Amino acid sequence: MEAYDSIAVRYADLARNELDDLPLDRAVLAAFAECVLTAGGGPVAELGCGPGRIAARLRDLGLDVFGIDLSPVMIGLARAEHPGLRFEVGSMDALDLAAGALAGVVSWYSIIHAAPREVPPYVAEFGRVLAPDGYLLLGFFESGGGPVAEFDHKVAPAYLWPIDDVAALARQAGFAEVGRMLREPREHERFRRGHLLLRKR
Repeated sequence: MEAYDSIAVRYADLARNELDDLPLDRAVLAAFAECVLTAGGGPVAELGCGPGRIAARLRDLGLDVFGIDLSPVMIGLARAEHPGLRFEVGSMDALDLAAGALAGVVSWYSIIHAAPREVPPYVAEFGRVLAPDGYLLLGFFESGGGPVAEFDHKVAPAYLWPIDDVAALARQAGFAEVGRMLREPREHERFRRGHLLLRKR
């Protein structure tokens, strides 16, 4: 939390318009939103929301969305930038939400700093707060087929994951895979990006 608190303003400035140049990422978010809405809609949480840009995008796609992040500074920035949305301080592995309360959960690169042993409890908590048949969207750095590996992220140590391993963890937590998207790195990016759209069984 402290690492992101210290760079929150700079991070928010850099990430604010990031989606403008990422058509595949926008398509994944749109597919998630359409799935949730087609299933009847309901509340959606972006977990690890940072300054709120993804939550705002999901709102624009028609979702009833709110954000949760461990960093109070990030939450303050999100509230200032997006005053029409609700943002709360909280931890992804101990959510102050009732079981089955949500129609959707988005974890957009928010599990990347969790040590491998910590990821299954996060995914289990996502499943706990999702209603049956609710949707989960995971975004993460993908290892290109290699094993889980730590790398030197600019803010704090982070991990690359094989997409098949993330999908297997999700299956063990009671999710069925709906689809996946792998994006090759752009010129200034180091790693592939993995995205999994999942549905709670």
